[in-house]
Amino acid sequence: MKTDANVVHLNKVAAEQSPTSPAGRLPVALIHLRDKAVQQLKQALQALFDNADDTLFEMADRAASNGEQNAFFEAMRDLRLKRKNIERSFLQKVIEPFATLNQYEIGKPVEAVSFDSLALVQHDELEESVALDAMVAKVMSRDGVAVSHLTTRLNALVSKKLDDMSNPLGPALLCGAFLEACSSLGVEIKVKLIIFKLFEKYVLADLDQLYAEANQSLVTAGVLPELKSAPARRNPERSGAAGQVGGITGEQAGEGVQEVFVALQTLLAQVRGTGLPRRELPADAAPITSNDLLRLLSHMQQHAPAQVSNDFDLREQLEQLLSRASVRSGKARVVGEVDEDVINLVSMLFEFILDDRTLPDSLKALIARLQIPMLKVAVLDKTFFSRGSHPARRLLNEIASAALGWGEQDDSQRDSLYQKIEQVVQRLLNDFVDDPLIFSELLADFLAFTGNERRRSDLLEQRTRDAEEGSARAELARREVEQVLNERLLGKCLPEVVVRLLQEAWSKVLMLTCLKHGANSLEWQAALATMDDLVWSAQTHEDPQARLRLLELVPGLLKALREGMASAAFDPFSTGEFFSQLEALHVQAFQRFKRVMPAVDTVQREVPAALDAEMNAALPAGDVEMPLLELPPALEPHGVAMVEVVEEIVLLAPGRSTPDETEICLPDDDEALLQVDNLRVGSWVEFQEDEEYKLRCKLAAVIKPTGKYIFVNRTGMKVLEKTRMGLAVEFRRKSIRLLDDALLFDRALESVIGNLRRLKGT
Repeated sequence: MKTDANVVHLNKVAAEQSPTSPAGRLPVALIHLRDKAVQQLKQALQALFDNADDTLFEMADRAASNGEQNAFFEAMRDLRLKRKNIERSFLQKVIEPFATLNQYEIGKPVEAVSFDSLALVQHDELEESVALDAMVAKVMSRDGVAVSHLTTRLNALVSKKLDDMSNPLGPALLCGAFLEACSSLGVEIKVKLIIFKLFEKYVLADLDQLYAEANQSLVTAGVLPELKSAPARRNPERSGAAGQVGGITGEQAGEGVQEVFVALQTLLAQVRGTGLPRRELPADAAPITSNDLLRLLSHMQQHAPAQVSNDFDLREQLEQLLSRASVRSGKARVVGEVDEDVINLVSMLFEFILDDRTLPDSLKALIARLQIPMLKVAVLDKTFFSRGSHPARRLLNEIASAALGWGEQDDSQRDSLYQKIEQVVQRLLNDFVDDPLIFSELLADFLAFTGNERRRSDLLEQRTRDAEEGSARAELARREVEQVLNERLLGKCLPEVVVRLLQEAWSKVLMLTCLKHGANSLEWQAALATMDDLVWSAQTHEDPQARLRLLELVPGLLKALREGMASAAFDPFSTGEFFSQLEALHVQAFQRFKRVMPAVDTVQREVPAALDAEMNAALPAGDVEMPLLELPPALEPHGVAMVEVVEEIVLLAPGRSTPDETEICLPDDDEALLQVDNLRVGSWVEFQEDEEYKLRCKLAAVIKPTGKYIFVNRTGMKVLEKTRMGLAVEFRRKSIRLLDDALLFDRALESVIGNLRRLKGT
């Protein structure tokens, strides 16, 4: 039988440890425990992969689109190819922490995987951290006592100080090892979350057995046999009250959390009687327990109105319930001081949230219904106030961030975001009793929803930027063409056909050349040379050498004009009309030479041979070929329509029928211009179009060559275009305001603390 590569490597690691290391080799009991745990995890991981194909196939079979179905099939293939590598990597990462248990240096902090410390970077990484955070929390809620006993026994054997989060067999390190092992998978986040669910089902679900066997193994080896075994599953009520949210035990979170909450309590105590009413308690008042308070809040939650009015006062509603309870029991019942502080803090937080101008009014009504569930989770877990990664706090922040671009004009009955938020709120009101893990589940689900929406909007937004940058390049090319046309035509008196051809047709050739090759290219210089030759050929010349130059110039000129206009896809019928008139113009010039200089009779023979091919090639198919030396009756000598170009030529941009209006010009140091310059791409703003209509949009791009500011809605579609001056005028009129995109809960907490400090100072 082939020896398992991981076990061989494990023994090798143990053998290579230096005998002079701080604490030497691992104890034999710990080596046996490690090998047995690795073998059990290996079998569980194999069960995961054996069932992954069936699960992904079922998901593909239920897929709503071909693209989604293909994603699942690709994931199945990727998982098969990388299965061995993932298994090997995971088991290696399980083994590695054991190798360093007796190499801990005094004073060196323990490095443990902490999902709470993960930075909010890429959105997919955030979803991964939320999913793993929830898995760790479930294991700790279920097997926390067994993990704690295993940690205590390990500390009795090794020099390195461990806690539950750095326990090499703890759920935090196991989840972190699996996350790293899966980093090579090239699958969408939706598929990766399914794989994590399989890990939870086939690996984490059996950890209670692993911990029981590990503890028993160490007890048999004589390691702390007096440590009493605990039941495999915790009392949910106790785990909730102890603050088991996000996989952090009350003991671990205690010190830092208590400091934050005690500081808030101190501020509340200092303003009682000024900013807050002072507690006037009856002499025989009995404080209710936190569990009783939760039951009262659950009753209020189930009977909460569908629409919460602005004058809804949670404290007053709770006081009425307590009064009725006091009457029935015959004894005054009041909320305990700590719980009352929590109620006051949550109430003040929601007062700020419901007054916040950043949130649309129609969504405030939905968010207001979250006040009771948020209060309940704050009563259960005081880390709600101190931990930025708390699932309930993050859920509130994510809802507010998603709502930032939601406009009042959106149809709330059809809008998917509104419906999703409503679904989250209703789920909390219906299902949240005393298990805070529901917030982790809802957060993961909401992040998946907003992630899909964000990916679609980012794609459309990028297309919008690309289109605007293309328009900007076209605008610069248009200005360049305007400049060269005015340099060559302004102030000259030329045949009308030449002016029209250059302005209506050749300008398009110049635009296309400038866009494709640039204004410094040989192609651009050649197009300008063709224009210069046409202008020269249309002017009156008395020099005998001019006749020879014209004779040599015209065939090549006509060829260049024909090819240029064809490359710009100019209308062939209009092209034929222009060339017919140019033909008459040039023949007239040759006949004038004949009258002035009889020696040029050879013109009658040379011109047709030189011009026939080019002239007739320029005519659209089906046109009758015209003898080149026969002038149309309307174009006799001296009968050519001439125009003097006295006004600057302005080329209209596509889709516009009139030139741009001249804007108001403000001085450079104007405060409104400074506000515009402080705008950053990604900023959300609200335009007050009139008393009824407000437009919320995001600055998607600043097109520097044209000075345009492009705004899109939350789907990434362009809704507005402004210039720097135009925006400054809006700021001066106060018809535009910036929307604060900072985290809602953090802003609310900062406001509450600021208000309490001001009240303290009065």
